[in-house]
Parts: sequence; structure tokens; C-alpha cells
Amino acid sequence: MKKEIINWKKKTAIYIGRFQPIHDGHLQIIKKAIKKNGQIAILVMDSYKINKKNPYTFNKVKKMIINKLVNYKNKYQIIKIPVVAEVIYGRKVGYKISKYKIGKKLEKISATNIRKKLKIV
Repeated sequence: MKKEIINWKKKTAIYIGRFQPIHDGHLQIIKKAIKKNGQIAILVMDSYKINKKNPYTFNKVKKMIINKLVNYKNKYQIIKIPVVAEVIYGRKVGYKISKYKIGKKLEKISATNIRKKLKIV
């Protein structure tokens, strides 16, 4: 599987999540971020334990994301990260923390409910 490479010298949106599984709400945010910033780094938390809350391995999640972003080659990079306890910053540092509005219908999508429908939970 070919890695999707972003330009590391260019300002980039970052999106942290578990994506268990990736769904239309996630995709809408990714697409908006690419449109606004030109590229995105998708940081996937890897719990290292497969369970009902995290039924997919990092590699499976990565494949699912790649399959959903076939029209966005070279616009994203998927990076494995540990489970995030908090996102911190000090003083004003030159970047924004933004919430993208995706509409109530997409905001209501729940990966937990998707896993229930798939009989994973």
C-alpha cells in the first residue's frame, strides 16, 4: 500500500481520532480541512488493545481511511500516535484550534452506534 505523502514544509491541518470506524462525519471534517488548508495529517490513536470500543487495529483503520480518500491522493498523511490524554499548548503559538461545523445530521453520527449495528459492541 502506497503511503500518501504531504508536503512537510507547508502548514497543515491535524485531526486526532480513533476512527473506529471512520464515518461520514469524520470524512466531512477531513474534506473541509483539505479544502481550507490544502492538506491534513490524520493522527490515529492506537490503543494497542483490541476490544469492543477499539475493534480495529491501526493498520485496518489506516486501510479504511485510505479507501475513503481515494480522490485526495497526496493531500493527507496518516500517522499512528499513542492514546491522547490531553492536547496542550503554552502561549500563543501561531496556530489555531478550530471546530469545524458539519451540520447536526453528521454531528449525530456515532462510531459507537455503528459498531453496535455491526454487532461489534
